[in-house]
Order: sequence, then C-alpha cells, then structure tokens
Amino acid sequence: MKKRWICLLVENEIGVLARIAGLFSAKSYNMDSLTVGVTEDSSISRMTISLTSDEKTFEQIKKQLSRSIEVIKVVDYTDLPIHMKEILFVKVHGCTEEDIRELFRISEVFDVPIIDYDGTTVLLECTRTENKNDDMIRLLKQRFAGRLEIVRGGSVAIEAVSSCER
Repeated sequence: MKKRWICLLVENEIGVLARIAGLFSAKSYNMDSLTVGVTEDSSISRMTISLTSDEKTFEQIKKQLSRSIEVIKVVDYTDLPIHMKEILFVKVHGCTEEDIRELFRISEVFDVPIIDYDGTTVLLECTRTENKNDDMIRLLKQRFAGRLEIVRGGSVAIEAVSSCER
C-alpha cells in the first residue's frame, strides 16, 4: 500500500463531483482527501485526490476515471515532482498563560501563524504539506492532548517547474 495522488481535470458541471465520488464508493475505494476548484477556464474544474492503495487497484481507479465522460484528463501525481499544500486549522482550548506563550514559540519556530486567540483559546493556521501538518498535529497532541480541535482541508497540488516539494 502506497500513498498516491491523482489530478483530474473535469467539466465544471452540476453533479460531476457526486459522480466521481460515487465511482469511488461503488468500487469501495477510499479517498484520503478530495479538493475541487475551478481553473483558469471557468468550464473546467481541477480535482486533487489522495488515496492509499496498491498498484493494481490504483491502475483500475485511473482507468475507470479515464472512462468517465466528464473527465477531461487524469494525471498521476504520485511519482512526479509537484508542489503540494494542505490547509490545517488547529484550535487549542483551555490554555493557561504558559500554554499561550508556548504556542506562540511553536508558531514562530515552525513558521505557523496564530490567526486568532483570546485568554484561553489559540487558533493556528498551517498551510504546509500533508506530512508537515501531520508532524504539527503530533507535536500539539503530545503537549495539548484532549484540548485540540482539528480541521483539515484537502491537498492541492501542481506539477513543479524545476523542483519537488512534498
């Protein structure tokens, strides 16, 4: 089993997202994340899908997606040099003054902005790779266990021009 990414260019029409998700559901494939947005051409949307699968299943998924009428192009990002980011919000509840100082230090060291806080709650915004966001969550869970609220968006990705970042 390997982590994989697919980029789909699809027709920007009502029901396309449901049909793509339905294809995954009907075959019992699980998506780790799905992000959809309109492209520079308002008639086309880009879907970035991450999943974990073996090679055989992944090839089946790509073939089935390619056969879908609404899919214009399927690009396997798994082994390509890409730039990828995922948005993550982490809210830490029940903070003491010492906790807040520590969170400000963590945000400075990891270059993660604190976008809101009050006397007992701090909200961090991480726009990093999925792996780096995982690392941030692990760190915060170790120090602030049971006091975290985590909201993750799906990853967005684009082929690199000259370098790879994951």
